[in-house]
Formats: sequence, structure tokens, C-alpha cells
Amino acid sequence: MTLKNSLTRRTSFAACAAALLLACATAQAAWPDRPIKLIVPFAPGGSNDNIARVIASKLGARLGQSVIVDNRGGAGGTIGTDYVVKSPADGNTLLFVSSSITTNPAIKKLSYDPIKDLTPIGEIGAGAFVVVVGNKVKASTLQEFIDLAHAKPKSISYGSAGIGGINHLGTELLASAAKIELVHVPYKGIGPAFTDLMGGTLQMLLPSLASAVPYINAGQMRGLAVTSAQRSPLAPQLPTVAEAGVPGFQLTVWWGLTGPAHMPAPVVKRLNDELNAVLAAPDVAELLAREAATPQPGSPEQFGKTIADDYARWGQLIKDAHIQAE
Repeated sequence: MTLKNSLTRRTSFAACAAALLLACATAQAAWPDRPIKLIVPFAPGGSNDNIARVIASKLGARLGQSVIVDNRGGAGGTIGTDYVVKSPADGNTLLFVSSSITTNPAIKKLSYDPIKDLTPIGEIGAGAFVVVVGNKVKASTLQEFIDLAHAKPKSISYGSAGIGGINHLGTELLASAAKIELVHVPYKGIGPAFTDLMGGTLQMLLPSLASAVPYINAGQMRGLAVTSAQRSPLAPQLPTVAEAGVPGFQLTVWWGLTGPAHMPAPVVKRLNDELNAVLAAPDVAELLAREAATPQPGSPEQFGKTIADDYARWGQLIKDAHIQAE
């Protein structure tokens, strides 16, 4: 090969490399260049869907492209999540996630890993659960309930929306912290559990505060404590679990945005910036307040840590409590 030919090839290679880098940069700069699909892995209706639709509308306005909500419910949110995991990591397919993203893999064998196979974009909000008991239970405070459970181990039954769900694991976490033993009764959804609690065949439940407040206010069940770090404006009369007898205990339900693994960093930053701007809107704060939640603006790294910490916590709990799926 002559020196001239060698120089020509090197020049051509450098030109191709430069063109490729320019094309990639241009593609990222142009994003979003078409409507974005936001997968909600739950059926329409309910808090997940309601929050996702408001966020999608406001995010779309800021991005200059429609953000279209696509409900792909089923299997506790795993069907929609699997769809996003297998989608191109170009920022055009996103996933609305809730706390269940960390409980599902801890109790089920799934085709994806919530840490390795998703890109954290940002947390949206976090809300409280509430310890409620039926009116026949002789406990008006959380400490009285704990004392009752200590006196008669495994005599108090609690309900959940299903094995491995946040109501189930959250109650087991509380029982472990309070050093009490309860009996789990799984239901197909939280509605039937509410019915049995009010009917007296179930003694205790750990639902979201927003779902329980109407029943508490109507006197159909008794609220004992909220699981958040501070008291909730939705039920200011209720102490936190930490205040009421289990120091250091805290548990929240949260929502956020993720995408497939290996999304371009500029796209993730743009989405995070715009999401945080959306969370500053008063009507978004009002929407979350109705769910007994508050906006949680922050970085992708902070949200990633929340997901990883919860995933580790539930995995350890399941191991320690010997919890198994049906």
C-alpha cells in the first residue's frame, strides 16, 4: 500500500466517523420527533392511571410532542413492564411505574430485572399507607393494637390485595418491626378486603390512605396511624407509625417514570428536567394531595436509588419471613 493510499483511507475513515457522530448528535438533538408512548401497566381508572394521564398531558405540552397513555394491564403490572423492557431505548417508549415494580420481582420469577433492564428518569410523587382496624377490634391506638397482638400471637388476621403485593409485604414489614405475628388473608383486590374488614371477619388492613379516608371519616373502620414520615393533611388527626409506637418505621407508595435500559443520557436529562418542571405546577400538587401524596422532584440517580433500596428491602423481607408465591 502506498503512503498516498494509506493517507486517503485514514482520511476517509475519519470522515465517516465524524459523519456518524454528527448523525447521532443530530438525532438526539431532534428528539422528540414523534409522539411518545407512555405505558401504564394497569387498567384504566384508579390512581395510577389518573396520575399518569395528568403527567402525560403536561409533559407533552413541555416537550412539544403528544405523550400518549397506553394501558397494558395484567399480571400485577408485569405485562406492560415487559413490553417496555423489550422496546427500543430511544426515548419514544416510557413506563409509568409504581412501588409494585420492586415487589413483583421479589415474589415472582420474571423475564426482566427492574434494576438492570430499566432506566430511571424521575420520581413523580410518594404517598402514605394507613393502619386500619375493624370497629370490633379493641384497640383505639397503634400501641394498643400491638399490645393486643403480643398478648395473642397469630390471633389477628389482616388482608391484602394479593400475595406479594405492597399491602401484604408492607404489613409483614410492620409486623417485623413491631415484633408481632399476624395471619395473612390474601384477596383478589383491596375492595373485598375492605368489605370483610367492615363486616368484622377481618381485623386489620394496610391500604393507601387515600382509599381508606372515606371509610374512616364515615366511622366504618378505625384509623390508627399513617406510614409516612410526617402526618398527612388528608387525616391530620392520625399520628405516624413512628410516633405511635414503632420508632423509625416509614413506608410509602410512590410513582415515577422509567424507560428501557441504556437510554441516551441527553434524552434522560431532558425528560427529568421537564418532569421536575411539571411537578412544580399547583394542579399537579393538588392531584397528588387527593392521593395523600406529595410531589417528589429529583434526579434520575435519586430515583434509581429509591428503586434499588426498595427492591433490596422487599427481597430481604421475603427471605426472612419465608414468604412464597402461590
